[in-house]
Amino acid sequence: MNAKVEDLMVASVVTSMKHKTVGHIKSIMTKNGIHSVPIVNSENELEGIVTANDFVEDQSDETPVSHIMSKKVLTIPKYNGIHIAARIMRNHKIHHLVVTHEKKLVGVLSAWDLLALVEDHRFVSKNAPTASKKKSKRS
Repeated sequence: MNAKVEDLMVASVVTSMKHKTVGHIKSIMTKNGIHSVPIVNSENELEGIVTANDFVEDQSDETPVSHIMSKKVLTIPKYNGIHIAARIMRNHKIHHLVVTHEKKLVGVLSAWDLLALVEDHRFVSKNAPTASKKKSKRS
């Protein structure tokens, strides 16, 4: 299987800006049924990300997004294989990766997107290796 990140990513990404409020982000997530919102600047460059996990603590809906967003955002180029995306998500215990092309945000890949790959049977596991039928020589 040679699926690339761009084959599975969601290209129509809902973004916001860091001066918006927590209440605004919550309403975006609820309205769109999403669990992450990349935070961009006026040039559409990535500055952070807010995920559902960022709402564990009780913040006022008037709190600026800049106070809760994660500034360290893991990204992956759209042409990478999905196995690399899965490894990054597993190793860093995250559920969303921002997809980039030439340093610009072009999509988001979630763990749900990877699960859809398995559910659609586009992933075929390899058979386990079989035992050798050669007899070993004893001296």
